[in-house]
Amino acid sequence: MVSARPAVQQLPAYRPGRNPADLAREIGVERAVKLASNEVAFPPLPAVVEALAATAGETNRYPDNGAVVLTAALAERYGVDPDQVVTGCGAVMLCQQLAQAFNDPGTSIAFAWRSFEMYPLLARVAGARAVQVPLVPGRPGGPADTHDLEAMAAAVDGSTRVVFVCNPNNPTGTAVRRRELERFLDAVPTDTLVVLDEAYREFVTDPEVPDGLELMRGRPNVAVLRTFSKAWGLAGLRVGYLVAEDPAVADAVRRTHVPFSVSTLAQAAAVAALASEDEVRRRCAAVTAERERLTAALRERDLDVSDSQANFVWLPLGEEAAGLAAALESRAVITRPFAGEGIRVTVGTPEEDDVFLAALDQARSAATVA
Repeated sequence: MVSARPAVQQLPAYRPGRNPADLAREIGVERAVKLASNEVAFPPLPAVVEALAATAGETNRYPDNGAVVLTAALAERYGVDPDQVVTGCGAVMLCQQLAQAFNDPGTSIAFAWRSFEMYPLLARVAGARAVQVPLVPGRPGGPADTHDLEAMAAAVDGSTRVVFVCNPNNPTGTAVRRRELERFLDAVPTDTLVVLDEAYREFVTDPEVPDGLELMRGRPNVAVLRTFSKAWGLAGLRVGYLVAEDPAVADAVRRTHVPFSVSTLAQAAAVAALASEDEVRRRCAAVTAERERLTAALRERDLDVSDSQANFVWLPLGEEAAGLAAALESRAVITRPFAGEGIRVTVGTPEEDDVFLAALDQARSAATVA
């Protein structure tokens, strides 16, 4: 009998956000609201729709294996050389390529926890040890559930090949600030690669949260990871990118890519999205304004919600998380629970968020009565 590697057999399955149409049918309602996957609620950008229509007739041919047009556009936008840029089938694929490029069995990958749930899975697949550094808990005058960078620096040892810093952090939405991050980057040995995972960078409003690309410059062991899936509205097309200060880092990641993994349609859409940056900025401003409204509404309900710098908010509910998420789902609202820890709620449209708040009130009232 053919068996997979034990590490692979033990991998938990990744849980995507539930399909709202399926839930609506299951509970017999006209529509369910999905606030689980951190998508933006806006439709695709007009320029993206035009680019997809113009490119659809080319899908009988293989894509450009190097995504040359997109790579050049990203290099120009960020003022780097094209050989410092790597594109991939979403930021998750690039995370996997990083692990494949830099980790051997016996080495380690360090990251905060809780953070992006793919990090420990990637370590297992690479045969590496996952070093999980607990988040800083809530404290007077400071945000709850954020990176403990001092502890992360202390956790780096001779086996550490890659460190992921998710900033803003998924699922808590909290972010580390410039002085802390600069101190951390200066403390990490130069032979350890630090990856600043900035999937939600476009939603940052705190001026003290630095742009990772600025901190990357002059630091050869730093790379920045971003995606078109969130602010740019291309979640269904799967395209992300890595920018590395050292071209050798980018070259190593490029060598592990799956050929043709950025589709013709994805490249055309991403290039069109980049050319529509003003509209993307307007959309992000609308999201962050709604984020503030939603945060205030949750605090009015005596929920301990930290300031989020992403397009979601985090409810640290502990053991109540799974039950409340199930109660919300029974009321046609899909959120993302992390059992025993909390619930992540994507910022939707004002109408969607009002549906969520009403369902939340009903669920909490029912729980009190019970």
